[in-house]
Amino acid sequence: MERDQVAEAYGRWAPIYDLVFGPVFSRGRRVAVEAAERIGGRVIEVGVGTGLGLEHYNKRNRIVGVDISAPMLEKARERVKRLGLNNVESIAVGDAEQLAYPDASFDVVVAQYVVTSVPHPERALDEFVRVVRPGGEIILTTRIGAETGLRGTIEKWLMPVTSRLGWRTEFPWARYEQWAKGAPVRLLEKRALPPLGHFWLVRYAKD
Repeated sequence: MERDQVAEAYGRWAPIYDLVFGPVFSRGRRVAVEAAERIGGRVIEVGVGTGLGLEHYNKRNRIVGVDISAPMLEKARERVKRLGLNNVESIAVGDAEQLAYPDASFDVVVAQYVVTSVPHPERALDEFVRVVRPGGEIILTTRIGAETGLRGTIEKWLMPVTSRLGWRTEFPWARYEQWAKGAPVRLLEKRALPPLGHFWLVRYAKD
């Protein structure tokens, strides 16, 4: 997966993204926002897409939205304007692996279905840690790949196909664990989301 490949893939999805993925990811969006609300303050949503989650944030919180796909962000800006979301500070094109914000500039980082949609997931996770303040949280909703077995084999086999669609299938929990060993974070929560447990809520606190 390459940066331009991901941007192009989501540019193609933009016209139908809400219809296709809106219902599928709705539970994860609500859970992620609820987790972010427990801290509040200044929140960056990385991979904001068409902005489906923006209206669910409390208006007292300030929201920054970033995404790699300009066509997706056009939809997000339209949503912000249509719904009068005055607490949204900005919507900007940005790379999850190179966020254009100072260190410790956010209270919360929310990244929904992003870690498996970037070329170098650990680089993105490092950036999330960099831009969140000490004591702040990194809130992820994500698919966790199988470690071994038939499912793991199938996920690896599917990677050439799913990478063209904009995401990876084979990012197992072991990679999160290995990354966290060298990062100034501690795991707060790892919870499978209903109804089928295909997606997970993962929360880290920055030390």
